[in-house]
Amino acid sequence: MQQTKTRSPLETLPPWLPESVRHYLDHTAAGSSLRALARRDGVSASTVMRQVRLCEMRRDDPLVDAAIESLQQVIVTDGTGPSPTDAEDTMTAPLRSSPMPQDAATLAAEARRVLRRLAEPGAILAVSADLDRAVVLRPEAGGGQARLCTVARSVAQAFALKDWVTCDRPGRVSAYAITPAGRAALRRLLSEEEMRAGGVREAQFIYADQHRLIETREEDGADGPRRIRYNAAESPVCALGRKLDRDGRPYLGPDLVRVAERLREDFELAQMGPRVAQNWERFLTGGDRGGFGTGPQLAEGPRAARDRVADALRDLGPGLGDVVLRVCCFLEGIETTERHLGWAARSGKIVLRIALQRLKRHYEERGSRARIG
Repeated sequence: MQQTKTRSPLETLPPWLPESVRHYLDHTAAGSSLRALARRDGVSASTVMRQVRLCEMRRDDPLVDAAIESLQQVIVTDGTGPSPTDAEDTMTAPLRSSPMPQDAATLAAEARRVLRRLAEPGAILAVSADLDRAVVLRPEAGGGQARLCTVARSVAQAFALKDWVTCDRPGRVSAYAITPAGRAALRRLLSEEEMRAGGVREAQFIYADQHRLIETREEDGADGPRRIRYNAAESPVCALGRKLDRDGRPYLGPDLVRVAERLREDFELAQMGPRVAQNWERFLTGGDRGGFGTGPQLAEGPRAARDRVADALRDLGPGLGDVVLRVCCFLEGIETTERHLGWAARSGKIVLRIALQRLKRHYEERGSRARIG
């Protein structure tokens, strides 16, 4: 007689579940050890342990707790873990039946619809413990609240598991706000929809958009003020310029951001970055190439910019110059810079602010106007 292979109940869970949630369910509901999960997935046992602890702490969130409880009951019903009779004996009240979306396409469609409204200024997701549907609300000028859209409670639970929303005010009616991860997911989903509508299916373009934050600013040009669009998330300095400290002020003021961009402008003009493509300069045959004229040469602009960068780094000295070069010029993240320089965690941004303050004084002493070019 041919034996039928029994499918694990964990295989019936939604495929979009984060790995940390899967490890938590494997450990708590299916009874797998942390070391067994680490060997199965090729990760460290300490990594699995941190994921399990993080999920346990996140259960203070009503949506996360209800979602994990529902997923655990699915495993129990399918025969893994405690028997259903034991579960019924320990339960004081039946759980609300609200199956979460099983496929990623359905969840993505709901995310495009709901997260787009939740990303509006002041919008919150109100979730009541007594209702099967949540509502996105936005405050109005007159003191009231506008109802933007509704979403199934099960979908809101999926948003919480994906860390797209976080609970700001728990209670009988909990208020949720969109997270930075939710905004990044929304940008990726909207880019995916737009690009695929235009026939573009390359994943590198779709996933790159979630890391962009397109903003506009006005600059003075030869023909007067002009408005330009730029990626505000391209530079770690711009990210720190949007980050607020405990007093509600930007961690890096606009003047320090302009100083960092001034140094980066000279760095790019000097062409001091590593080459990532073929150097075609030796194939060019310009009329004055190789001449010995005494007039201005094309390289004087890059040479002057190189001298300005070298002068600024020399003035900053070791340590301060290293962090400015890595973060402002090479666009290296703060944590990566701390690791490369052997510094303590969360010390890089403090040193960076000190370095930018010193760099600002350097430009002021030399009469150079720090501006974003």
